[in-house]
Amino acid sequence: MATDIGIDLGSSKTVIFSSSKVVLELPNIVTVDSESWEPVYYGEKAKQTLGRTPDSLTCVTPIERGAIADYDIAEMMLKNYMQEAFGNRILRPRIMATLPSGLTELQHHSLTNLVESAGGRNISVIEGPLAIAFGLGLDFSAPRGTLIVDIGAGTTDIAVISMGGIAACDSFKTASSDFDAQIIRYVRKEYNIEIGPLTAEMIKIKIGSAVKHDIEVAMMAKGRNVFTGLPESFEISGNEVYYAIIDTVDSICNAIRQVLNKTDPDLVADITADGLYLAGGGAKLSGLTEKLSDYLGIEVHLLDNPEYSVVKGAAVALKKPELLKNVDYGLRSIKELEVK
Repeated sequence: MATDIGIDLGSSKTVIFSSSKVVLELPNIVTVDSESWEPVYYGEKAKQTLGRTPDSLTCVTPIERGAIADYDIAEMMLKNYMQEAFGNRILRPRIMATLPSGLTELQHHSLTNLVESAGGRNISVIEGPLAIAFGLGLDFSAPRGTLIVDIGAGTTDIAVISMGGIAACDSFKTASSDFDAQIIRYVRKEYNIEIGPLTAEMIKIKIGSAVKHDIEVAMMAKGRNVFTGLPESFEISGNEVYYAIIDTVDSICNAIRQVLNKTDPDLVADITADGLYLAGGGAKLSGLTEKLSDYLGIEVHLLDNPEYSVVKGAAVALKKPELLKNVDYGLRSIKELEVK
């Protein structure tokens, strides 16, 4: 029976962690009936319908850029995922849900209310970078700065952690999904071919890189010719993808620099000595650690299974709530967040 649950309700997918393992990982996409707005498909099946639906169906992404965009659809989706993960084996668990850093208290309230409506109880929320700090096992009693960068699908969360609290942070609306968008634009401009987000994501995963390839790689992909409307195949190289996404990579590098620029010098000195901890699904982009290290001049540590760093850390935080309370962070429960 599940008692302690970590939930990462991200822009692209929901990950649920319980009993020391990931019990569910599904895309945050719901295919609904265009007239009644009733859900038809959830998760992986809904993702496969993206860009392929008839007029009678519509694909909805209820979480956008880390915030809830469609509350009703998000509630039904999470309820479906909780049922799929636990069935009837869940009884008043403690739940730690994660959200990007820097969100408003109202957005905190929306997330906790959403999880409660989906069947959760005893809910608290925690910023993603702080959850990662728990997962890293940082000494929260030590006055030492640690820089954590979480590159998700919709947001890049950057935070400097010291003594269990967030000393400086920001959440930028430039992240992994922007790599896909830039690839789509590049292919249309250079090849006059329209491709969908699934094809762009496949190109990014297979040959995308934040640095130039020493040995050129390429792959074949398919799309629709913008002039003839007919299907057409094309070959795209890794260095072409590099040029397509480099502006977005540079934006992320600059965002980290901005956070460091407003961080106390002594904390920056700690970060220079210890390096940066990189997490999130976007962190898996080939060459990104090398690019960040060259740009910032510090060592970059890519976490193991970076896409699960946040949700694993949330589960760890449930076991050590006294650390958060000791630094006056305070776990925000649904009752504490009630709008008066």
